Amino acid sequence: MNDTITLTAPLTRWQGDRGTYHLLVITGEPAEALAMHARLRRLEYGRQRGFGSVKVTARIGDTEWSTSVFPQNQSTEWILLVSRKVVRSEDLAEGGPVTVELELL
Repeated sequence: MNDTITLTAPLTRWQGDRGTYHLLVITGEPAEALAMHARLRRLEYGRQRGFGSVKVTARIGDTEWSTSVFPQNQSTEWILLVSRKVVRSEDLAEGGPVTVELELL
């Protein structure tokens, strides 16, 4: 059985060289749970995934997709990219609170 994390975080807009991205920054206890999951997977398989990422199934509202979360700041923060399609279909606003459910794979 897979672990599930539910959290609420503000939707952040980030402008990069290749375009605009929307993301959620995961901190606190959910970030600690992600870091522990990544460590356990590394012990189990003897290596870590690319960039130290963790595979997840993310769910916001009625929209669900397979993706990965990526560690930042020595795994004290994790980043979940939210596609434009999800932002539109769930009518999300920059800076607004977003509740997401992450199933850790």
